[in-house]
Amino acid sequence: MGIWALGINHKTAPVAVRERVAFDPASMSDVLSEVQALDPVSEVVILSTCNRTEIYCSADELHEDVIVDWLARHHDIDRRDLDSALYCLTSEQAVQHTMRVASGLDSLVLGEPQILGQMKSAFAVAQEAGTVGSELGRLFRQTFSIAKRVRTDTAIGENPVSVAFAAVRMAQHIFADMANSRALLIGAGETIELVARHLYQAGVRDIIVANRTLARAQNLAQEFHAEAVLLEDIPNVLSRADIVISSTASPLPILGKGMVEKALKKRRHKPMFMVDIAVPRDIEEEVGELSDVYLYSVDDLRSIIEENVRSREDAARQAEELILSGVDHFMRELKALDAVQTLTDLRSSIDVLREEQLSKALKQLENGADAEKVLRQFAHTFSNKVLHAPTTALRKAGAEGRLEVLDWTRELFSLNSHPAPSSSADTE
Repeated sequence: MGIWALGINHKTAPVAVRERVAFDPASMSDVLSEVQALDPVSEVVILSTCNRTEIYCSADELHEDVIVDWLARHHDIDRRDLDSALYCLTSEQAVQHTMRVASGLDSLVLGEPQILGQMKSAFAVAQEAGTVGSELGRLFRQTFSIAKRVRTDTAIGENPVSVAFAAVRMAQHIFADMANSRALLIGAGETIELVARHLYQAGVRDIIVANRTLARAQNLAQEFHAEAVLLEDIPNVLSRADIVISSTASPLPILGKGMVEKALKKRRHKPMFMVDIAVPRDIEEEVGELSDVYLYSVDDLRSIIEENVRSREDAARQAEELILSGVDHFMRELKALDAVQTLTDLRSSIDVLREEQLSKALKQLENGADAEKVLRQFAHTFSNKVLHAPTTALRKAGAEGRLEVLDWTRELFSLNSHPAPSSSADTE
């Protein structure tokens, strides 16, 4: 089996492309089963976030076209629109990439911690769906261990740099006095919780949390003394918001141009600052055409993020060393398992030959044959059968000039360690 990682991320494609290949969490179990059913995929985990969609597989000789064609069909996308944005990694490169992603080294925000939780969640969903076996199980457990070491042994997570932090920092550039600003947060997940925390620290006290389920909105709102509403109540509260930051898993936009236009009229066209962190997008792109709206997507946060990652670069180099060590350890374990399987197969093969010859020898003894003759015949036949396949292979290797095969044979059977019999011994 081999490890494969195929995907698309913020480095290879803009949000307009990424949102088209994002997966709905509600259908993930079915999606995983579909991919596992592809020949020759045996195990699969899918990670789908605002910045990436990645498919991790365990398979023999998997050709990337199998996955890419399925991805294009599933999302009804022209294959040509995907080819330039997709990457496919195998073996050590796939293992290293998986560990870099979990450690936050491949994120839009260098070292951001949310991705590890998202990857753990993706792994748990795949386990529940029954699409994880020994290979991906071993890979992800090792990956989580390395990511934990990166967090604890380096300073990569010390500074508050994240998409949520960048969104609030951008708002601070626009609103001189954040304490007099009102914020509407759409969603109640981890990213929105971070946004609320950063807003509160920046002095914002008037916060509204809108979510599909009121209970989750209330849980988050309680911590920040905020107001909780349902998504369908957004038209009633939107006009009160100076800042709108959205991050949900909705497959369709939540804020449309018409809804925002009505809110602007109520506000007498007082400007609104909006950040759409979601992929697929929560806010229709056309909303950005309105003159009194400053709409930013997750990609627009890049410049702010880049200013804040410099302090993490030294820590990132240390993290890369930990990851390389982790990759080396994982690959050595994989090769050791391959050796164990080879030895198991070898022993099993020889056991079968031995039992066949032993059965014949026992029947001969039962029929009264001479014991010494039977034993000598058993030993001779067993040796010949054990050595038949290796002898044929060695002769072929010698004829083809593959002398390294002969060298390996001498090493495996310690043929160089025993001196040739002496001439005196031959005469005795």
